[in-house]
Amino acid sequence: MTEAQSAGDRAEAQPTDRGPPVIRTIAMPADTNPAGDIFGGWLMAQMDLAAGNVAARRSRGRCATVAVDAITFHHPVFVGDEVSLYAWLVQVGRSSLRIQVEVWRRERASEATMKVTEATFTFVAIGDDRRPRAVPPEVVGR
Repeated sequence: MTEAQSAGDRAEAQPTDRGPPVIRTIAMPADTNPAGDIFGGWLMAQMDLAAGNVAARRSRGRCATVAVDAITFHHPVFVGDEVSLYAWLVQVGRSSLRIQVEVWRRERASEATMKVTEATFTFVAIGDDRRPRAVPPEVVGR
């Protein structure tokens, strides 16, 4: 029995309607907390990177994280797991962008996947002066 199975985890189908993951990485021993599981702060940092990538592409420039809402840790991540982060826009304001992020894990020796973490990130587009700027109109055909 694997660690994930012993923790009572159930396999879920990784999303297919969102395109490829924004980030895919491997959880490494240096990313563990004192209990030996992957540190929640490492997952949050990966989520911020994924959301920031989506925000920068849509705003066509620099963005800053201003809020993280409703982060939920559903299951642990273990050393060696493949971690896939999906991120997509849920709202665009004058200068702000809200981005939903889901994190999925796959055991190294299995095809079974499960959602482990999710949150909504809010970014503000900023200019060279580091002050908020308007998000440009969406480019047609994107």
